[in-house]
Amino acid sequence: MNRTPAAAHTLNRIQKAAVDLGIDLENLPAHVAVIMDGNGRWARKKGLQRLLGHREGYKTLRGVLLDASELGIRYLTVYAFSAENWRRPKEEVDGLMVLIERAAKDELRTMHQNNVRVQVAGRIDEVPEGLRKALEHGIETTKDNTGITFTLAINYGGRAEIVDAIKEIVAQGVPAGQITEETVAAHLYNPETPEPDLMIRTAGEMRWSNFLIWQSAYCELFVTDTTWPEFGSKDLLSAVHTYQSRTRKFGAVVE
Repeated sequence: MNRTPAAAHTLNRIQKAAVDLGIDLENLPAHVAVIMDGNGRWARKKGLQRLLGHREGYKTLRGVLLDASELGIRYLTVYAFSAENWRRPKEEVDGLMVLIERAAKDELRTMHQNNVRVQVAGRIDEVPEGLRKALEHGIETTKDNTGITFTLAINYGGRAEIVDAIKEIVAQGVPAGQITEETVAAHLYNPETPEPDLMIRTAGEMRWSNFLIWQSAYCELFVTDTTWPEFGSKDLLSAVHTYQSRTRKFGAVVE
C-alpha cells in the first residue's frame, strides 16, 4: 500500500514497522488466534522450572496484545489453558491457575486504559472460584470498550465447545431438519466473534490441538520455531506478512 509522507507521520511504531516490511495496513487479518507453545521448553533450556516459563509467557502475551491492538487487528484469541491441560502435574496446574488469576487482576487496568474488551471461551464454571471471579470482573469492567477484543480460552476444548453448542440446540427444541452450519455457529461460546483469519503456533508444533476447530476451518496457519516467551513484534509482523502473501480460496478456484 502506498502512503504519502503526510499520512505516514500519523502511523504508530508498530504500523511504521509493518509498512517498512511491506504489510498492507488496509488488509490485516481481522482475527488472529494464537497457540502459545514452548513455555516449558524455554524454561528448560535456561535451567529454570516450567512455571517460570509460563510467567515469561504471560509477559510476552501483554506485549503481543498491545502490538496487535496498535497494528489494527480487531480480535485476538489465545489458548491459555486447554481442557486437556488438567492432565499435567498438579503442582504445575495449580501454579498456572494462580498465575492466570494474578495476571487477570494485575493487567486489568492496562487493558481498560488501552480500550481492550475482554472475553473468555471455555467451561469457566469448572475453574477455581478466585480465577472465575477475576475473569468475570474483567469482562464486566471492559464490556463497553471499543478497541481490540481479547479472548482468553481457558479450560477450553474445540470438541467440548461443539458438544456444548449441540446441547443448547437440543435444549431449545430445534428440529433436526432445521439445524444448519449457521445454527451450530450461533451457539458457540462467542458467536459474535468472527472466525479467525490467521492462526499462529509457536515452538514448531504442527498440530491444531483441539483449538477453535470449528471456527478455523479456513484460516491460514503460521508456524514458527520461536518459543512463546521469545515471540515479539517482529514475529507478529512476520506472521501477518506471510498471511498477506497467501491467496485465500475457501474451497474455490481462484485464477
